[in-house]
Amino acid sequence: MGAHQVHAEHSVEPELAHAAQLRELTAAGVLSDPAWRAAFAAVPRHLFVPYFFTGRGAGHERLWCEDPDPAQRARWLRGVYADTPLATRLRDGRLVSSSSQPSLMAKMLDALQVRDGDRVLEIGSGTGYNAALLCHRLGDAQVTTVDLDEEITESARRHLDRLGYHPAVITGDGARGAPARAPFDRIIVTCTLPQIPPAWLGQCRPGARILAPLSTGLIALRVRDAHFAEGGFLHTSAYFVPLRGAEAAPPEIVAGLPYELLENERFQFMLLLTAGVLHPREALDLWRTEGRPARERFGVTVSGAGQWSWLDDPQGPYVWPLGDG
Repeated sequence: MGAHQVHAEHSVEPELAHAAQLRELTAAGVLSDPAWRAAFAAVPRHLFVPYFFTGRGAGHERLWCEDPDPAQRARWLRGVYADTPLATRLRDGRLVSSSSQPSLMAKMLDALQVRDGDRVLEIGSGTGYNAALLCHRLGDAQVTTVDLDEEITESARRHLDRLGYHPAVITGDGARGAPARAPFDRIIVTCTLPQIPPAWLGQCRPGARILAPLSTGLIALRVRDAHFAEGGFLHTSAYFVPLRGAEAAPPEIVAGLPYELLENERFQFMLLLTAGVLHPREALDLWRTEGRPARERFGVTVSGAGQWSWLDDPQGPYVWPLGDG
């Protein structure tokens, strides 16, 4: 909880870039909690992203920290400390892992509402950067991170070890959680879900909080018991790599829907949330009738009887089953 020291080699440029990022995130208002500000100050992103891929035409360009060309190294460093997500692992040209946008990470960690002593499960290890921030805030023993891909967990573990952080890093199916490390007070998810894996509820203490990307938003659920959780969406938009093995089909796009609405974030959110249940034209009619509702008017209920999303009221007239994973 602040006792870890950075032992890795630093040049002046990464230190300056890291300090500039901290100032920018603080100025943006996403590091209002001093504990999270201290964590972001203590954990430099560049040590977790030694390389990333950027799209160039039909292919991808790899930028990395040891490029012999100083101009390319400078591009790598600028990219690492930009407030953007970074593609960190591709397979057959397809993105399978990324480093999330730092401002979104800060918003999610703040929305997680952790307290000293909380045990946290992270689904989606990525580079290990988010787990390091959690370790700094809560202590290594309180943090468990899971990813399906052994290459990803091994890489994350190396990055964490380099800074002296030693959470439980588990290779496995995130949908199954981490029963051997339960119970948890908080679950934070860094991949998009089609629905909430029921196993997670049974690994939570009553009153636990689950924060997860769903559709293009973030759902914050309060867990009542192993069979029931409910909560609403945050205002924040969120775009993540899907949980592998649980990817939802894209919504049907119907000719004739106004293009400007297909580009509207609020409508996209509802279209994805009701995909397979409401015809897109029905979704559009309802969205207009209800005053173009923002994300925070929607919520999700998880119970033994199933999972559904809703508008304004879980017992109200607008309720839709969530798609199967």
